[in-house]
Amino acid sequence: MRAALAPGVRLLRALPRDSRYRGLTLVLTFLCYTSYHLSRKPISIVKSQLHPNCSALGPNPHNDSNSSTWCSWAPFDGDNYKELFGALDNAFLVAYAIGMFISGIFGERLPLRYYLSGGMVLSGLFTALFGLGYFWDIHVLWYFIIVQVCNGLVQTTGWPSVVACVGNWFGKGKRGLIMGIWNSHTSVGNILGSLIAGVWVSSAWGLSFIVPGIIIAAVGIICFFFLVEYPEDVGCSPPLHHMASDEEDAGGVTCNEKDPEAVTSNEGPLSISGQSSVNRSNSPKEPVEEPEAISFLGALRIPGVVEFSLCLLFAKLVSYTFLYWLPLYIVNVAHFSAKEAGDLSTLFDVGGILGGIFAGLISDYTGGRATTCCVMLVVAAPMLFLYNHVGQNGIGTSIAMLIVCGALVNGPYALITTAVSADLGTHESLKGNAKALSTVTAIIDGTGSIGAALGPLLAGLISPTGWNNVFYMLIAADVLACLLLARVVVKEVRGWCGCIARKRGYVRTVLGRPLVPQCQNTALVLLQKDVCYPLLPLLHLHTDITRLSN
Repeated sequence: MRAALAPGVRLLRALPRDSRYRGLTLVLTFLCYTSYHLSRKPISIVKSQLHPNCSALGPNPHNDSNSSTWCSWAPFDGDNYKELFGALDNAFLVAYAIGMFISGIFGERLPLRYYLSGGMVLSGLFTALFGLGYFWDIHVLWYFIIVQVCNGLVQTTGWPSVVACVGNWFGKGKRGLIMGIWNSHTSVGNILGSLIAGVWVSSAWGLSFIVPGIIIAAVGIICFFFLVEYPEDVGCSPPLHHMASDEEDAGGVTCNEKDPEAVTSNEGPLSISGQSSVNRSNSPKEPVEEPEAISFLGALRIPGVVEFSLCLLFAKLVSYTFLYWLPLYIVNVAHFSAKEAGDLSTLFDVGGILGGIFAGLISDYTGGRATTCCVMLVVAAPMLFLYNHVGQNGIGTSIAMLIVCGALVNGPYALITTAVSADLGTHESLKGNAKALSTVTAIIDGTGSIGAALGPLLAGLISPTGWNNVFYMLIAADVLACLLLARVVVKEVRGWCGCIARKRGYVRTVLGRPLVPQCQNTALVLLQKDVCYPLLPLLHLHTDITRLSN
């Protein structure tokens, strides 16, 4: 007797062809960047083993006079071990920041599948080389510094490639929500990296690097065999990145008086095409001239790239300062143990996951990426102040404040590095040229990585003067990130208010032609009209307004 078809297989057969490939791309890129962060985490776990408290382990079996460092790993056994650990961190972060600007240029000119899988294999190699220093009994600083620099450079292959792949498959309509959920790979990778590295950190810390290195290399090989870069490669329909130019305003807010579902009904989380993918795959393909990759300066000229890049510099400065210094802050201020502080600090990452999803959902609904980021950054500034002053008054208060601060700090960071980068890499000014996603993503994240290197460095310099000053620095960076988006926010608000003017029957005209397009979403109009319409005079839309003729 033959069994019925397995439920999972029936589900796969019921899904449209586009949905299956989109799901495969989403899962593969999620696993790829999870493994990237998984391989970055061991260094923070192993630091405690490179310079432990040797006096707690008993007498020195080698009868060395220096009993407090006999179990430390040279060259990290001296009093300057903190500076040496800082040198390891900065070697990776500076190399990553510099390499990111170059990585996007290569990513546009090389096949993404080869570039990503090759970078993952090399990342696995250099991660394992750091751990092999334990088995090869290496005690020279330059070896570990060179490995960190090389690892930082090859790790830049990851982010531009995975964002470009996801951007190629998913249109703008649901991109914020999808990428907000997808961006949780960062926290998942950090958690898995901590757990895997912790298994061998006390017995043979070299394996804490070698095992993650093997994992990222293995995922890179899987990526090589299964990743599909473009929907057209397998006969699927490309996503709708933006509306026609005559239906999009200067602020980037898409407006259309037609039923929005008629435009985006096929752009669900996993499917955007209502046509039969079988017919597309069977139809002959016309040879299409390959567009040229965009230059670095050409990418900078895309509207919004400079503003979002500089905003991310300060947003990432705040985020990475929390990443590197939050456990120590909790130990010093709340007087928790090191393990309790480490466990409590993970709540900041939990808040980051929630903030990324929330920011993506709201920006999809409103169409205002910059406004969503700006609002969250504005609210984050007072929340950082409150966390520093009242966040340690109790375990409940500390948990709540960490989650809220994590959401408000990492929400804009996640939105800019994912959905915003993909939006700008498929901007209408490129006229359909998809050869810009990697370069734009690399510019934005590379600029942000400068802030990632500066934040922990500044915190280390300022912290001796008091933790209050560190938080004042973070609040100032948060405010600067918000101010840098002011011009883009004004454009988005003008676009919204222009839609309200059209809905109410008013429009600004020049030479008899309306400048304001039709509104896309009735629910959005109802949400914005009581706020936007009173602001029309402030946005200079009240001049030359005439009543539309019926």
